[in-house]
Amino acid sequence: MTATPAAPPTGAQRGRRAASHRSGRPEDAPRWERPALAAVLAVAAVLYAWGIGHAALHPFYSAAIRSMASSPRAFFFGGLDSAGSISIDKLPGAFWPDAVSVWVFGPHTWAAALPQVVEGVLTVWLLHRIVRAWAGPFAALTAALALTLTPVTVALNRATIPDTALTLLLVAAAGALQKAVRTQRLLPLITCGVWVGLAFQAKMLQAWLVLPVFAAVYQVVAPGTALKRALRVLLAGAVALAVSCSWMLVAYVTPAADHPYFDGTSNNDPFTLVFGYNGLSRFGSDPTAFGAVPGTAASRTTGNTGWDMLINHTVGPQIAWLLPLAVVAAVLGIARRAGRPRTDLPRAGFMLWGGWLAVHTVVFSVSNGNHAYYTAVIAPAIAALAGGGLALFRSEYEARYEAKYGPEQMAQDAAAGRRHLVLPAVIALTTAWALILAWPTRFLPWLLPVAVLLAVCGVVGLWSRGPRTSPRRTQVALAAGIAAILVVPAGWAVSSLDPLYAGAATSPMAGPVGKSYDEHPRHAPRRKGLDRPSARDTALLDYLTAHRHGEKYLLATQAAYTAEPLLRAKSEPILVMGGFTGSTPFPTAQQLDGLVTAHQLRYALLTTRRPTTAATTWVKSHCRRVGPTAYGLRTDGSFTLYDCASPR
Repeated sequence: MTATPAAPPTGAQRGRRAASHRSGRPEDAPRWERPALAAVLAVAAVLYAWGIGHAALHPFYSAAIRSMASSPRAFFFGGLDSAGSISIDKLPGAFWPDAVSVWVFGPHTWAAALPQVVEGVLTVWLLHRIVRAWAGPFAALTAALALTLTPVTVALNRATIPDTALTLLLVAAAGALQKAVRTQRLLPLITCGVWVGLAFQAKMLQAWLVLPVFAAVYQVVAPGTALKRALRVLLAGAVALAVSCSWMLVAYVTPAADHPYFDGTSNNDPFTLVFGYNGLSRFGSDPTAFGAVPGTAASRTTGNTGWDMLINHTVGPQIAWLLPLAVVAAVLGIARRAGRPRTDLPRAGFMLWGGWLAVHTVVFSVSNGNHAYYTAVIAPAIAALAGGGLALFRSEYEARYEAKYGPEQMAQDAAAGRRHLVLPAVIALTTAWALILAWPTRFLPWLLPVAVLLAVCGVVGLWSRGPRTSPRRTQVALAAGIAAILVVPAGWAVSSLDPLYAGAATSPMAGPVGKSYDEHPRHAPRRKGLDRPSARDTALLDYLTAHRHGEKYLLATQAAYTAEPLLRAKSEPILVMGGFTGSTPFPTAQQLDGLVTAHQLRYALLTTRRPTTAATTWVKSHCRRVGPTAYGLRTDGSFTLYDCASPR
């Protein structure tokens, strides 16, 4: 019987196919894909945005965000106060969206946190798109859901910390690299370099950790001659370097009088800020590396370091729930496709995300004092590997029961007989690992039997499948298995919506390891936002404003710790002496004396909780102490106000 030749595609059909090819989504996408993706994105939006009017804003960064929203100089250079006297201790790029949001919507807590929510949801959507083009709709949806429910991701995407923007930009870079390999075009590879450079503006050197992985994947997998691939990699690397250094170069050539003093440096050099204070001092015991100020390394000893960092009792429950599945997927995903052509795209995906995970694991293990939220950057890699691995194991499982695998073929092909067991095995392994991570804390104990019950249903249903088992039964078993590995991390993620389990504002974490207080919830301290100054802050600001007679600065403070609540409450020029740690040599005692003499500064607020410097010694010896009763308080804790217009 002769087959009837297919009719040529119409113009509309050709247009749809071309659009589908460009987007990475085939024309025959399953009907469930879009509704399922919409549901995942809705869950992400709810988790990240719930209660952002009371979000845990980082006290230091949120103070800078309000200042950046009120001054072009502070905005571009990351000035801590509206006058831009001293900068924050990071590059300002990650905070530009936050400052724009506050400028547009006003100084509200939710306005500062809103960009983090948008960045988090965009990361989930973008990861789905990238994994969809690599491993199909099932893998993409699983990866998106896994990323959405990662506890540290939920906690972080509700805070004003640069890692959210870093993660989004690096995922965009990974997507551009994947497109460059798939299409053989140069422009996506250049775009990858641009995204990495922009990620550098968010979190500096951490953005470069993926560069060796990206270069290796392109060099190994991309079509073309070795020389052509190498030249393209060098070009993309040059673009990444140029974009990364663009802000530093502008800041470096700007006269010192026209930019803030760069915090964390002894030489007012932006390159020292990046490569010294935020670079070399993290990998050694020298606090003055590359010109960093003394004492900065000592402030970073959080204890999260070593080879077991990702699985310790603090960091593990934030990020490592799917780590066994991700590792097995990376290893088998590469090994299963051994002998395939060099340009094999499925293998390239496992190399990309597996390399991303491996490099960050090594760097975190050897660096000093990592906060748990630093690991949020590897959440997309773990999620992608989990989705891609489950898709691979599912295809091997289903292949055993297709028509081409009859009883005789299955008996002869021992490898196929073993491979179909990987899917239930990894579900059992990952569920067991979740029990190990959760057991020491006894947090949400009712979730553990739920996970076990779901895992038993999934594993038994998959293990006992026969040639006549209905596909629906298999789908139910697989769904139960996926639910088993996600239900415990989902519980931890949701817990961060309660301020009791959202961690500190300076170190967001989910669950009991991130408890922000130890008392009953009704005794919890109120989180200070941009629009909710305390009675103490209001009283002090009213006093300073009433006694201000043309001075440029409202007051000078000892370190950022002293200035933060005032800057969050009101955008004013405040001279922050010593920067974040209080050790940065700005201003000098001579500069402080000059400001007072020129009637640019009158008051200074010191604290006993930060180190003494030459500037604070000058204040104590030249200025008169003002009692807290002058501004309506019986006591002001560790703070002491000085009036430098009235000598001692």
